[in-house]
Formats: sequence, C-alpha cells, structure tokens
Amino acid sequence: MMAIDNDYWQHIKNKYVTQPVHIAPLAVLRMVFGAVMFISTARFMANGWVKDFFITPTFHFPFYGFEWVRPFPPTGMYVLYGVMLLAALCVAIGLFYRVAVATFFLCFCYAELIDKTYYLNHYYLVSIITFLLMLTPAHRYFSLDVLRKPALKVTQVPAWTIYIFQLQLCIVYFFAGLSKVNYDWLIAAMPLKIWLHAKEQTPYLGILLRQSWSPWVFSWAGALFDLSIAFLLMGRRTRKVGYAMVVIFHVLTALLFQIGMFPYIMMAVTIIFFPASFHWQLIRLLSGGRGLPEQQVVLPWPPHKAKAMYGLLVLYFSWQLFMPVRFLLYPGKLLWTEEGYRFSWRVMLMEKGGTTFFYIKNPATGRQFEINNARLLTPYQERMMETQPDMMLQYAHLLHDTYAKKGIPDPQVSVASYVSLNGSGSRLYIDSTVNLATQRESWFGHKTWILPFKKNQP
Repeated sequence: MMAIDNDYWQHIKNKYVTQPVHIAPLAVLRMVFGAVMFISTARFMANGWVKDFFITPTFHFPFYGFEWVRPFPPTGMYVLYGVMLLAALCVAIGLFYRVAVATFFLCFCYAELIDKTYYLNHYYLVSIITFLLMLTPAHRYFSLDVLRKPALKVTQVPAWTIYIFQLQLCIVYFFAGLSKVNYDWLIAAMPLKIWLHAKEQTPYLGILLRQSWSPWVFSWAGALFDLSIAFLLMGRRTRKVGYAMVVIFHVLTALLFQIGMFPYIMMAVTIIFFPASFHWQLIRLLSGGRGLPEQQVVLPWPPHKAKAMYGLLVLYFSWQLFMPVRFLLYPGKLLWTEEGYRFSWRVMLMEKGGTTFFYIKNPATGRQFEINNARLLTPYQERMMETQPDMMLQYAHLLHDTYAKKGIPDPQVSVASYVSLNGSGSRLYIDSTVNLATQRESWFGHKTWILPFKKNQP
C-alpha cells in the first residue's frame, strides 16, 4: 500500500509540478493580464479617481497593521499611478519584466493599502495574480526581453508555473459559489431581488428582469455557475463550453452591475485553462504566422531553488484556503458582522445600508454632542463606514484624537448605528453604551460590541 501511495504521489508531482510543459500559456497570460491592467490603470486616472480616492479625503481607513501606509502628496500619487501604468505596459510586452512586474505589484498594493474604503475583490485578485507572476519566467517567450537577449528564450517550463494560476482561479470560483449556499441567496433571492428590480428598464434584458421568478433564476444560476465552472474548465471535453459560460456570465454581470473591471479580468485570465496548443497558435497568429520550426529549450531549475519555491507555494495556498473559512472562528451572522468577510471571495452577496450618529462626551463635564460626519469624511467614505464595524472603530479613534487635541480630556466616543441587511429592515447595529475609543482592533479578535442579528427583529 505504501509503495502504491508513493507511486501515486510521485505521478501527481511529475504531472502537475515538475513535468516540462510549453511556456505559451504563461506568455499569453502575461500579455492579456498586463494589457487589462494598463487599460484599468488608465481608466482609473482618466476618471479622476486618483484625486477622489487619495487627495480629496482628509482621513483614510488603512488596513490593520498598515497604518504606516499613507498617500503621497498629490504629485506623488499621480507619479505612482504613472509608474504603475508604465509597469503594466512593460509586463504586457515583456520588457524589463522582472523589474516591471515587481514595480506594478508594489505600487498597486501600496495604493490599495491606503484606504480599505475602496476594497474590492478584484483588487485583491489583481494583487495575487501579480504576485504569482513574479514567481514565474513569463517573460522568457514572445517578449521584448527575449528580443533584446535571445539567450533568455525557453520553450519548456515546469508544470507548476501554469497550474498555480489554474488552482488560484479554482479557489476564487469555488469559494464564491460556496458562499452563495445560504438562505438569503437561494431561498430569499437576496440581494438580487432588490438589484434586478432596479434594472428592469435595461434594454433587451428588461423583459426578463421584470418576471417575478427572475431573481431566483439568476441566484441559482450564479451559485451553480461558481460551484461548477472550475470543473468544466479543467475538463478537456467541457473546457470550451465552460469558457463560453465564463464569457456569458461575466458579460451579463458587466451589463447589469457596476463592478468595474472584474468581469474583464476574469475573462482574460481564465484562458490559462486552455491547452498550450491553443496559446501557441494565438502567439503564432500575433507574430504573423512565424514560429515554425521551434527548438525546444528547457528552463534550468536547480533542485535547491525548486525546494524553496515548493515550500513557498504550499504556505501560500494554505493561506488561500484558510482565509475564506476563517469566518467560522466568529459567532453571529457573517454578512452582519463582516468578521472574516474580506479576502474570502464573497462577491455581491449583500445589500447593506446604514445610518450612524457619532457622539463625543466630555467625561469631566458630562456634556455630549453629535458629530457631523460629512465634515471629516467624503460621502463615499461615510457610506462605507456606516456598515463596516472596523471602519467605525477607526473613525471613533480619529474622533477621540481630534477632540483630545481640542482640549477635551480623554473624550468618550459612542455611536447610534442602524443598519439594514438584504431588505431585513433597519435595526440597531452597535452597542451604543460602549466607548469605542477604548476598543482596540486586532487581526482576528471578535468585536463584542456588534449587536447580534435577530431574524425576527423589526
């Protein structure tokens, strides 16, 4: 039995880790991802979001542990995005790739860590795809680097350089589907019942969206798509059908919902599931039919480097599997508390709105007064803060520090917060008797001051 197990695992290792495979899928992924990032960065700058997100706000909500990340002065932020734009272009064409992909990764992560207000799943996906690209020799085929230095060219790379991207996308889709297996999504058809009703005037699709059963059809179809698409893409006979479903699904979401570049990123990177022959033909087409014949050159991969890389990848994917399930560490309804919500591939699961009234109390005099949030936050920051407890806590600390400087000794900060989740009706969200200025954030600590979600509460 032991010999059979050893033979089996050796077979798996050879097939999915060490076996030399053609580099074409990696080169195409580099090109399409770099191109989409170039367009996305240019769009971000053209829409004026550098100013809106980083220059206009007087206060930012950094991720815990990254409070030291602050925006540069206005000129510096524009330079940062200009460098990011150039780096994305260099990744796409494979010019100074190692420097370019590392530069894009650092610039992109720096910008995203400044303020969690703007967190989106696809920003997280961009960060980790870029990180994985940093680990691979994606520039050593059909690139300007190879044109500059022909000795860089290789045609065969270890199989893991392709499969890590497929595994990452399987994780994204599967956990996105698993998160939809709940009462709100499948039985109550929430929040799609709310969102689709608002889209009933959409040309061509409107007649479908006006049907009473459409929210349930879209909800179940979305869950089944996310849960099954990875298996369809991995199957040789079902791959084309699976990719057609990817295109249809993401085109529909792009048309119906304002979710930025996420659909286009997913359509672009999912082509990594196609075989090397498909990517090789695509490269041949892009090169004007050139490319035959081709001498095989295998990428040298020393054993000590391979061992270190395998260890890194095991740790990385263990973390990727832990993050989506860490919500099990916390009591209460996940969509209500949002403890363990970010970085877990929960996409479009809730319609959440809130109203908050923050109060400062002078403990020496007992005097209390309400804060005008609009004086300290932008409208978008305020809207996001009103439903996210960790942002409320950060804002409470800001208020404490602000009014302490104004002469109030150790001011107390409380909040009256009312939140509605998926049409459940507005209800009290935070314990208003708690002085939030005394509460501290931690990586995995439970926020006991969030009131529990009571299903039958009006």
